[in-house]
Amino acid sequence: RERILVIEDEADILEALTYTLTREGYRVSGAKDGEEGLARARGDFPDLIPLDLMLPKIDGMEICRRVKSDPNLRTIPVIIVTAKGEVDDVVK
Repeated sequence: RERILVIEDEADILEALTYTLTREGYRVSGAKDGEEGLARARGDFPDLIPLDLMLPKIDGMEICRRVKSDPNLRTIPVIIVTAKGEVDDVVK
């Protein structure tokens, strides 16, 4: 089964994503801040990372940069999950 690491600080969103993905047959773990998320990514090597941008400790853009610059993690797909909708945010 594929492993998904959801990095999201909003408890309700984290719970909803975890529930839905688990119900669909994925093994799901969660992290509530950027520091924990990055540590779990490095330790668990998930198959996918849905990632919030606005996180405590390390923001989502920095996590994405670190994942994509790490030779061991760079092939992991990252999906940005955010409420930000400004053109500049989408371009980034």
